[in-house]
Amino acid sequence: MRIANVYRPLVFGCSVSATLPEVARRMTEKNIGALAVLEADRVAGVITERDLVTALATSDDPAGLSAGMCASSDIKTATLDEDTREVARRMLDHGIRHIPVDQDGRLIGMVSMRDLLALETLAP
Repeated sequence: MRIANVYRPLVFGCSVSATLPEVARRMTEKNIGALAVLEADRVAGVITERDLVTALATSDDPAGLSAGMCASSDIKTATLDEDTREVARRMLDHGIRHIPVDQDGRLIGMVSMRDLLALETLAP
């Protein structure tokens, strides 16, 4: 199956200057585990629940940290035409649970490991 069939076409994001409490509130409000970190009109990174936990565990003042400081900037992406199993393998290989979906250089959505696992679980 292709990523086009399973990705979530809404992109939730925050600015690079958003504080970690703001990031956590946004994730909670949207019931999601990752946000695109945006700088002007480009994606500067992805911040995840794991990034928030790491900041809490390692910083004396996590509330003073910004999304841009804690986000993963080595962004792996998927495209609409890619096979879901190939993307799942790439996510496993890189230890990531959320991957942005790119079309012609534009971020158009996100797919999570949970989305891919549900696909495999529900397949006939």
